[in-house]
Amino acid sequence: MVTTQAPSPHRTLAVVPTSPEQHTAFLEARHAQGGAGTVSFLQSRSWGLVKPDWTSEHLGWFDDTGQQVGAALVLYRPVPGGLRLFAYIPEGPVLDWAAPDLDNWLAPMLDHVRNAGAFAVRMGPPLSYRRWSAATLKAAVGPGRRIGDVLPDAVDPLGTSVAERLRESGWLRCDSDAQPRHVFEVPLAKRSADDVWTGFNQEWRRNIKKAAKCGVTAEIATADYLPTFHELLLQTERRDGFRLGRSLEYFQRQHQVLNEEQPSRMRLYVARHQGEVLAAHTMISFAGRVWYQTGASADHRREVRPSHALQWRMMCDAIAQGTRTYDMRGVPDTLDPGQRPFGLMRWKLGTGGEIAESLGEWDLPLYGAVNRTLHRAMRAYLSRR
Repeated sequence: MVTTQAPSPHRTLAVVPTSPEQHTAFLEARHAQGGAGTVSFLQSRSWGLVKPDWTSEHLGWFDDTGQQVGAALVLYRPVPGGLRLFAYIPEGPVLDWAAPDLDNWLAPMLDHVRNAGAFAVRMGPPLSYRRWSAATLKAAVGPGRRIGDVLPDAVDPLGTSVAERLRESGWLRCDSDAQPRHVFEVPLAKRSADDVWTGFNQEWRRNIKKAAKCGVTAEIATADYLPTFHELLLQTERRDGFRLGRSLEYFQRQHQVLNEEQPSRMRLYVARHQGEVLAAHTMISFAGRVWYQTGASADHRREVRPSHALQWRMMCDAIAQGTRTYDMRGVPDTLDPGQRPFGLMRWKLGTGGEIAESLGEWDLPLYGAVNRTLHRAMRAYLSRR
């Protein structure tokens, strides 16, 4: 039986590799029992198979009674020359972040990845730091304004404490995170579809009604539609001036491996109008949470609002399956309506949700002058990217 009880400060913790099955069982038990932090799909065993340029390892924390009390999916990537590895734990590890002896938890993990050949490790503690409601941020919109300029509606004392303890232990907060630091969340726990609808602003409700009146339909599609989704994504990148750099093969592999682990973990939704697919969005479900991962839409007929139709269908499906949170992923930190990125912020604020700021990602060079040099080079490279 998998347990997630925290050890006492006097117990010795060991970190050892575990099987994929044992890793999954622990995450399921952790989710069932609750506790600090989110259990992210980025820590699922299948996520390690999505990244072709990385190798993966499942680690477990065990106390001196043999109980598993923590877990991590660690991704390793070699640096040029192949003699050293960069270790990355996306939105993890999954452990007792409220434990008073946090260093005692992290030390055996650091020893393990160093022995595996890592020169540095990066992790993203799955804890919130500050939160702002949509109403608070709408009231603060103005030239030159940013999220950090606004007094938050809530500050998580655990997130604040963990950040300070990491700094004291030599961890460095990353200037450039691989995962978004500010995410937009629509709470769904104990809310009906009518409750969520009421929380939308007038523009969202009007656009959803317009899509329906124009005959836009939203449906779940098979993997056969991934090429259509990818072509729409390329159009979206060109139109909005960004580049994800994800190939069609990447999304095909993601769809395959996530759904092999759990059917319907990743869904592709498409919106049709007059028989043509005008928008396509991907959604991932894991541990009581749904992520709207990637959205794409055509350059033409945008006035029929296919993306609004998709989002409403996806939210309704998330509510039907008992989801606690609908995660719309990252938002820019600008509140300046004169800046182009504010368009995405404005669109998500219309759902009436809230922005959660995570602790962000932290990294630590492992012992040795060579490792510290490689770590500085890696941080500079990631910052340029």
